[in-house]
Order: sequence, then structure tokens, then C-alpha cells
Amino acid sequence: MRIASLQPSVAITLAHLGALDCVCAATRFCIAAVPELAERKITVLPDSWSFAEADQATLSRAAADLVIASVPYREQSLSAILKAAVPVLALAPHTLADVYQDARLIARQVDRLPLAETLIERLQTALTDVQSQTASTPPQTVYCEEWGKPLIASQPWVAELIATANGQFVGKPGAQTTVDAIAEADPDVLLFAWCGAGDRVPLERVIAHRQWQDLRAVRERCVFCIPDEFLNTPSFNLQDGLACLAAALHPNLFPAQPGLRRLRSPQTLA
Repeated sequence: MRIASLQPSVAITLAHLGALDCVCAATRFCIAAVPELAERKITVLPDSWSFAEADQATLSRAAADLVIASVPYREQSLSAILKAAVPVLALAPHTLADVYQDARLIARQVDRLPLAETLIERLQTALTDVQSQTASTPPQTVYCEEWGKPLIASQPWVAELIATANGQFVGKPGAQTTVDAIAEADPDVLLFAWCGAGDRVPLERVIAHRQWQDLRAVRERCVFCIPDEFLNTPSFNLQDGLACLAAALHPNLFPAQPGLRRLRSPQTLA
């Protein structure tokens, strides 16, 4: 099986399944998320959002048996992928249950279903552990953002992770919102995981630009950047995202996590 991976979540799943040898093509974002791919002679393709008819020839040269794509899509890109004369597995997860099912679908393509079930059980156990440790804590309102221009709240599976840590998600998951709406909600915690930004969201500049200095979360320094790949790639690395969320919401219960970055002193804000 020769697989073309068009989203990092697909490459990460294949890496956890020990099936990177099947990857014959991937996006530059996949390679960034799974550095081992950089050591292999694979074809580099655009992702599910950017793929165009002009890229069909490159995909053909990769001699893939299967293309695995996932959200986000554009209608034109998905159409171009489907017209490339290669079988396509198109994933569109929304919830954690979808993430589990997509992992099973990918695992079946590479004959790794038992391992996928083990990894799913491991993630579910981590969720249960966090839920049991936080069940008696005071609930906190949490705004989690996956994009800043326009403001877009994180996806439903992130809202589920936050609920597991006894957090109440502010706004509608995956929907646009506004600076004023979040200011009015005045959440207890602000979390930022911008797509493609890694762990480089400029927290101090964002807060100052939006004039959020007086929000409760800012005054208490409950403002964090979580690495993009921990929350926005719906795969087994969501366990790392869960660990970061738990540490951000409950620092007295959970250890600090690599990559979790906190707002500096509010006095440093312009």
C-alpha cells in the first residue's frame, strides 16, 4: 500500500501505527509534524485545502494506491483530489468519536487495527483519568482559539477535551466569534492554538491589540499558548493536548507540560 497523506493528522496516525513506510507522498505540513518523513524520498504535495488540478500530475508520479485527505477542505480542492484517478479516503472528523473511527479506518488500510485499538484505549484512559481528578474542582469558563483573523473558536473535539477537565467552552466550537463577544463573556481561561503557528502565538501582542488587558484571565495570567499540533490535528497526539489543557486549567493537580507557554506579567502589556 502506497499512501499519499494530505493532512498532518493522517501522517501522525500512520506514524503512531508504525506505518510510515507506506507513505509515498505528503504535504510539507505532514513533514513538519512527522520529521522522520524528511529522511525519506517522498513526493511533496499540497494539502486538502490547497490541492488543485495542476497538482494531479505530481500525485500521479507518486504512484499512490490511496490518497487520505482530511479537514479542512475547499470544494475546489476536494474536487481536484477526487478527479486525480486515485482512490480517496476523505475524512471529516468533528468529535472524539470521529477521531477514533478515523484512526480505525486508516489502520485498516495498513493492517494495524489491533494497534489502533490499543492507542484509542490509551487516549480514552487518559481522558477518564483527567475527568476523575477534576470532577470536584470548580468549573471554569474557557475560550480556546484556533485562528485569530477572523477569530475562530477551536473544534468540537477540543471542546470535549476541555469538558473532560471540567471546563465550560465559551462560544460555538469551530465558529467565528468577535473580540467584543469574548470580552463580554470574560472567561476564566484563554487558550490559543493557531493553525500552522506551532507554539508561536504572540500572546502579549494579541491581548494588547484586542484591548483585553482587563479580562479576568489576563489579570490572573490564565492565558496560554498550546502547540498547534496538540489540538488541531485530530489524531493520537490529542493526548498531549489534553495534558496541556489539564495543566493550564489545573496547575495544582497536573505537572507543567513541554510546549505550554503562559502569558508574561500583565504589567508588560502595551
